[in-house]
Amino acid sequence: MKKILFSLFAILAPLLTFAQEQTTSEAIDETFRAYTSWFVDLIFYEIPFSEYYQIPWVLIVLIGGALYFTIYFKFINITGFFTALKVVKGDYEDIEKHGASTLYGDVTPNEGENIIETIRDDSADGEVSHFQALTAALSATVGLGNIAGVAVALSIGGPGATFWMILAGFLGMASKFAECTLGVKYRDVGEDGTVYGGPMYYLSKGLKEKGFGAIGKVLAVIFAVFVIGGSFGGGNMFQANQAAAQFVQLFDLTGGNAGFYFGLVMATLVAVVIIGGIKRIASVTEKVVPFMAGIYVLAAIIILVANWHLIDDAFGLIYQGAFSGLGIAGGLIGVMIQGIRRGAFSNEAGVGSAAIAHSAVRTKYPASEGIVALLEPFVDTVIICTMTALVIIITNLEGGFMTYGVPITEGVELTAIAFDSVIPHFSIILTIAVILFAFSTMISWSYYGMQGWVYLFGKGKITDLVYKALFLVFLVFVVIGASISLGAVIDFSDAMIFAMVVPNIIGVLFLTPVIKKELTKYFNAIKIKKDALEEGADDLQKKM
Repeated sequence: MKKILFSLFAILAPLLTFAQEQTTSEAIDETFRAYTSWFVDLIFYEIPFSEYYQIPWVLIVLIGGALYFTIYFKFINITGFFTALKVVKGDYEDIEKHGASTLYGDVTPNEGENIIETIRDDSADGEVSHFQALTAALSATVGLGNIAGVAVALSIGGPGATFWMILAGFLGMASKFAECTLGVKYRDVGEDGTVYGGPMYYLSKGLKEKGFGAIGKVLAVIFAVFVIGGSFGGGNMFQANQAAAQFVQLFDLTGGNAGFYFGLVMATLVAVVIIGGIKRIASVTEKVVPFMAGIYVLAAIIILVANWHLIDDAFGLIYQGAFSGLGIAGGLIGVMIQGIRRGAFSNEAGVGSAAIAHSAVRTKYPASEGIVALLEPFVDTVIICTMTALVIIITNLEGGFMTYGVPITEGVELTAIAFDSVIPHFSIILTIAVILFAFSTMISWSYYGMQGWVYLFGKGKITDLVYKALFLVFLVFVVIGASISLGAVIDFSDAMIFAMVVPNIIGVLFLTPVIKKELTKYFNAIKIKKDALEEGADDLQKKM
């Protein structure tokens, strides 16, 4: 570890020297924009539907896929919700570990449809529990997108963007279910029990089963490249940028290099955790995520309770703005795009990234983890993002610190103003929460990037060592992200995240019959357990 940290310092030494000569933030920001603008423009190219509005093509793919999955799986976002809570609670842990056939005499095969590479013995493969997999994935989604991202959406799209953000979260539950089921279904399990999963594997293996092996391989490689890029952008740069902004503002640090040094510290801490792998990541996130989310939600509830008489006014503004778009550039379509874009960025449903973390779960039934995964967009977007939006809208009614329709230059700082207006000095606690949000998101996304690397270049000690060396370069992006402007960061972050949507959605659409088959199998296993327990209870009652 000492060698790794020393190497990181060696890589960043030239930047440290440069930081003494001029304002690092300004120079890095200008250079970064020059090299990334073409990619951002490509991903968010707008298709003109009339002379009055245009829609980015990638949002059509994302929301179209989510709507299709919602209908195809008969509104699994609603019907599977309470089952998901039971799975996380551990009600079906026995059948997931050993199979319903072993415990309750299920005459239907549990292993017959599994990929042969994933089967080693009679116990369930995997490295983490349902709860750990959920928190590891949530740590990558519940982050600064919920705090800074919502403020950005409201500044551009007004209160109405909140409605479309919630809708994106609801539809995203079906997308998350589908991709995470496939993640477990087609995962690879190494001889040492290490799990390798995600869209790279279900794109290549799943489409090969369908007779589209060549296409699947190409899509898998494209996704792997983008997920590595995503670990730079949305996973690291945006989080470091907003955490640094809040830290610098709170302590009133002057000079253009404060964010640079903050990023350097964050990069070092991320390195310590990520090199330990998914088990260490899960052990950290299962403690950090509930804690930080709890603090943030509790504060939001306090503000909403204190201003309960304004909640109906806030919802009135949300409803009115959602269907009118008055005063917003692009009108109704502009509001929709901002809400959907920020909601999708926040929960990453349809992106495929979460399937990497969920693939590591211990279970014999892939659909069990898919059902757990649908809780992510609900917690992330429907609950936390909505609370943030309500707090900002309500406090802005009297505070007037935001003009809707005028893009802001700050993200998390504006949310801090909203919270401080009701809970004095809460920005101190918010800074701690922001740093924890950023830290947990960065370690999870760095793990995602590592999985993409392993898929491209193979498994083994040499590949692992090469990646860890390359990872030092990855951490430079944490430092860069903390040093440049919000506009440059959020555009590039969005572009890298949304670029993953296309290969992922194509693959999931092809494999929806497989997902449906796995869902039926899991529901049958649950029914068999329930029937067996009821029959046992009846027999016991008769004996008594």
